[in-house]
Amino acid sequence: MNQTSKQVSTVFLQSKRHRSSLNRRWRIALYSHDTMGLGHKRRNLLIAQTLGASKLNADILLISGMRDASDLPTPDGVDSITLPALHKRADGQYEARRMGMDLEDIIRLRSQIILTTIQNFHPDVFIVDNVPRGAVRELDATLEYVRLSNRQEPSHPIRCILGLRDVLDTPAKVKKDWQRDDNIEAIRRYYDTIWVYGDPNIYDLRQEYRLPFDISTKLRPLGYLDQRARLNYVNPAVQATLERLALPADNDIVLCVVGGGQDGAALATAFARATLPANTTGILLTGPFMPTNIQQYLYGQAEQNPQLRIVDYIEEPTLLIERASRVISMGGYNTTCEILSFQKPALIIPRVTPRLEQWIRAKHLEQQGLVDVLHPKTLSAQALNHWLHQPITKSQKNTSINLNGLDNLLIELQKQPMMAQMSWPHVS
Repeated sequence: MNQTSKQVSTVFLQSKRHRSSLNRRWRIALYSHDTMGLGHKRRNLLIAQTLGASKLNADILLISGMRDASDLPTPDGVDSITLPALHKRADGQYEARRMGMDLEDIIRLRSQIILTTIQNFHPDVFIVDNVPRGAVRELDATLEYVRLSNRQEPSHPIRCILGLRDVLDTPAKVKKDWQRDDNIEAIRRYYDTIWVYGDPNIYDLRQEYRLPFDISTKLRPLGYLDQRARLNYVNPAVQATLERLALPADNDIVLCVVGGGQDGAALATAFARATLPANTTGILLTGPFMPTNIQQYLYGQAEQNPQLRIVDYIEEPTLLIERASRVISMGGYNTTCEILSFQKPALIIPRVTPRLEQWIRAKHLEQQGLVDVLHPKTLSAQALNHWLHQPITKSQKNTSINLNGLDNLLIELQKQPMMAQMSWPHVS
């Protein structure tokens, strides 16, 4: 037996002895690399909140690259570990977000934290968000540990699940990136199931990316994640923040959201310069990563425009989505799901670099009559004015979209070996 196998065996037996002395609670770990914006963390957080609030008797651990993950409200049984932060630059390359460490050093550190966490927590299910091998392959050691552990103790395996967005990028770009990162082989070697958080009637990942047959058979389209569930986990202090905005009760609310804000300056600036309709209040949510000089300019615009309010960050933006009469936004997965969940008239100005994921999603939804879309090259205050002064009309297309992703996730989880042996209550 080599040294790695001995270490795996020792850690596993210690974990097994520890767990046998406790009442049996299932363990679920969720990983997100969180290198750009807030989307990955918020998606995993919503899943963790849903699992924790269900009748599933489980301890749930979020492994997150965002510092404030542990500050957000979660049910009992949900906790988090925060990794040293990475940042993805506009060119798609990674670097340390805050520290002066070389990329190789920070990836080594993150990788060791993840591995040690999985070794000691030893989950029944390990759910990885979007990137099969993690950022810069930081999951490789952990995935190999899981594989060796499962071989040594097949009666108590760790089930690995890959969770994918509805859209990744263009088929050609996905093929190139996945070949470069050897993702197909990683999925073959390590993953039992692939959950797709989308509706194949809108975008069929299986058909678009022409994945090998053995990979396609692992796919489980769950539906989009209904963001209205987030309202169940709002901290009272956040409600108080919203009340302090003193939004006029008799005014329409136009909400502009730009994700984390690091690449939302063009949209934020155009919205701040736009002419809002009468009896309308505009709220611009800049995000925590908006450059300081841009934020200062936006606050200056708001001082000259009594119809405009600037909010740099709110813990639960769905509170504003719920209040809005219409929404202008970039096209990230979570914001788009919020628009669909609350059925808000929306104009989406998608990001088109370094990948076309947002553009593809927005155009497919536009084809179904669910949103309006503006290419960022044609973005201007005048273009926003044109949309803002159009009357709000209901779509003529009666498109049914699957928003049952969270319910279906719970159902799929019950099918996993070991967990399927339980006498389950209804867990929704």
